[in-house]
Amino acid sequence: MHFEHSERVKQLQQQLTAFMDAHIYPRLQQYRDEVKAGQYPVSFMADLKALAKSEGLWNLFLPGLQDNEPGTRLSNLEYAPLAEIMGRVPWCSEVFNCNAPDTGNMELLHLFATPEQREQWLNPLLNGEIRSAFAMTEPDVGSSDATNIQTRIARDGDDYIVSGRKWYISNSAHPHCKLFILMGKTDPDNPNPHHQQSMVLIPRDAPGVKILRNLKVMNHTNPHGHCEILFDNVRIPASNLLGQEGKGFAMAQARLGPGRIHHCMRSIGQAELALQLLIGRAQERKTNGKFLYQHGAVADWIARSRIEIEQARLLVLKAAWKIDEVGSKEAADDISLIKALIPTLHTTVVDRAMQTFGAMGTSEDLPLADMWSQGRALRYADGPDEVHIRKIARMEIKRTNEKAVDVSHFYFRPDYDEIN
Repeated sequence: MHFEHSERVKQLQQQLTAFMDAHIYPRLQQYRDEVKAGQYPVSFMADLKALAKSEGLWNLFLPGLQDNEPGTRLSNLEYAPLAEIMGRVPWCSEVFNCNAPDTGNMELLHLFATPEQREQWLNPLLNGEIRSAFAMTEPDVGSSDATNIQTRIARDGDDYIVSGRKWYISNSAHPHCKLFILMGKTDPDNPNPHHQQSMVLIPRDAPGVKILRNLKVMNHTNPHGHCEILFDNVRIPASNLLGQEGKGFAMAQARLGPGRIHHCMRSIGQAELALQLLIGRAQERKTNGKFLYQHGAVADWIARSRIEIEQARLLVLKAAWKIDEVGSKEAADDISLIKALIPTLHTTVVDRAMQTFGAMGTSEDLPLADMWSQGRALRYADGPDEVHIRKIARMEIKRTNEKAVDVSHFYFRPDYDEIN
């Protein structure tokens, strides 16, 4: 096992860190002020995207990137530490065209789009000219299990008619969002529940697409949107089918694997930032005549946070490596491990930092409250904790049964015949 990043990745880490220091961190206050004033996208986003692209910090997430496509081709393992750096500032991934849900959507289009679909949708996404959304979650069913979704995609001659309601659709209020990749059922009566779903491409301005509201997340309103959307008999040409009918479930799994790596590494970046804030506060504030870090509880928080972050990072890097080696399907167990772990780590470390700052930790003078909210929401995103934990338990039981380990030797019982 090699625990050092390659020289190429180290150079990219340095380059990305320098970009963040020079162009992202100095604009944190400006970003907040402009969004509060109702300006979105912010005034400097286009300039920063052009600068990042010119410096080769563009489309870093796509292992299958072709030579004639803009960006830098990296494996999941190579991209992971860069996602961690970006994760310190939630909005900055867009600067490098590495923002969710566009990353997952670009990966889907890269894998399954026709030449015409690539020209219409993938190329503008790769160039950062448009944004997109992934429409799967529904309000009326437990749609973390995609077999439950109700949105209907019905064939009508040379068209499909899409009818259903989706919600918490990230990015859907962004002014540059032009495309929904929607998952619905083309064959609801198929006896195999995993072959009922398909994906279609729906232009944002298609008749019948109705944005009902931008839903708050933990009472926060995001300018890019987590919207509730009604697809009211939306008619699209049959050529807007992505991939094949009945393959939507399998395609979704292909999309979610790398996306979960990205989420988890960004979360680790936020946990690292929270720990740095915690340590800074603990070194400047005194109570009862001692600096905070000299109190046992705060010292314990610092140490435990470092231990937990290091454990989590190694587990995520292992999952990224495994995706690169054997693919998302074979790495599914490792992906579930990190998805069940990281959001709780995220909120735990941020919570310790908030406690160290006291009341200030809950205020808008620090990013901690927003960071905590984002971490808490991640316990639902891409599958709730319980789904992944149940999967891990099934995996462990299956693995133990397959190995057929005889544990009877570890039961030490008296020999009652000898006693009698």
